[in-house]
Amino acid sequence: MAISWLPPLLLLEDYRGNWGSYFAAVYSAFEADFVDSKPVFRGRRLGLKRHPEYDGKSATFWHMITEGDVESDRTADLRRCERIRWPKPIIENDTAAELKIWAEPSKKGSGNRIHIWCEAEGYLVVLEQRETYILPWTAFLVEREHQRKKYTNRWERYKNNQF
Repeated sequence: MAISWLPPLLLLEDYRGNWGSYFAAVYSAFEADFVDSKPVFRGRRLGLKRHPEYDGKSATFWHMITEGDVESDRTADLRRCERIRWPKPIIENDTAAELKIWAEPSKKGSGNRIHIWCEAEGYLVVLEQRETYILPWTAFLVEREHQRKKYTNRWERYKNNQF
């Protein structure tokens, strides 16, 4: 079931498999959505996690297009790159019926993490609340069924006030 307000995927094949051109387009889409414009989530402005920067690009960008547990050893994830235009509309359409939104304490102890679960697409956007602003933290496709169930269950627990 496609969600009408989500932009089309940004596909590597549209750039004839040229990673350099594709990467430039992915960054350009991110820049348009999070650097050039100032998105808002529920009335609060979004900032960017700038450090650690790599190649002059913010940590937020890298977290949205790469995967891995070790910060310095993350690798590009094509599924994340393809969906780089999805986080902003998901964040800004927070009242859409297709979205399940909940907050949990950050595992790092620095505040709450807001999860925006687009269950129909299997896509999760994670934001981190700070005192006066919100950081887009990461966004990714949840491909395995047991992981999809995990996020749906976390939403259910939140909805039932069991956190």
